[in-house]
Amino acid sequence: MIGMPPILPASLDSKQIYSLPATAFYISDFITEEEEEHLLQRVKDAPKPRWKQLSHRRLQSWPSDLLRDKLLDAPLPSWLVEPVITRLLSIPVHPPTEGATEHGRPENIFSVSPHRRPNHVLINEYPPGVGIMPHKDGSAYHPVVCTVSLGASLCLNIYKNNDSGTLHPEPVARILQEPRSLLIITDTMYTDFLHGIADIEQDVGLTASTVANWDLLRSKELFVSGQNPRQTRVSLTYRDVIKVSKLGNKLGMFKRP
Repeated sequence: MIGMPPILPASLDSKQIYSLPATAFYISDFITEEEEEHLLQRVKDAPKPRWKQLSHRRLQSWPSDLLRDKLLDAPLPSWLVEPVITRLLSIPVHPPTEGATEHGRPENIFSVSPHRRPNHVLINEYPPGVGIMPHKDGSAYHPVVCTVSLGASLCLNIYKNNDSGTLHPEPVARILQEPRSLLIITDTMYTDFLHGIADIEQDVGLTASTVANWDLLRSKELFVSGQNPRQTRVSLTYRDVIKVSKLGNKLGMFKRP
């Protein structure tokens, strides 16, 4: 890539969104503009069969779709590994302690996941006015979701169910995701809360009191009007699928004894 890589935080602790009721981290400059352009081009250049067309948006699933909550055991393409996964694994969750040994280094966000790294990437394209209904990512994944935003900003709404089990109509928080940023959701924020994106043409009412990660934004000056007109945004969502199916098992029925 052209240019210098971004300066990453010494630990995720310094990028935690403390105003949220559970654990989330936000890094506004996770990739460079050149890397963003490269990733957008690779997404655009993907073979047409890679795209799954939904009613108002489309997505890609790498290395495969999930079948009965299982992922085909196959490597991710190099352009989805570098630089995102390498950087994800390089950032400790907590600050290093003085004199820490090789085995005493703080762990990264995937240190205790089944494969110790993301093995699945979902790419979503959101045109202006198009979002996604509130949902949980479910038990097929280790409870860590890492999303890199490309192309444009939008608000992710965080929801909580009522005591009756029905969804409360108003979000309990909003997270503004800027282009080139990384958002990590884990812990009970993953398991107990829902997230969604409103089907609107612009985000409104954006202030320090309504945006949970306001103090961590790179470009607050772009939102001082309280508005963010939507443009097409592409998200790369990295997760570790717990169950993996070997290709050999799929083909076993065709083998002679």
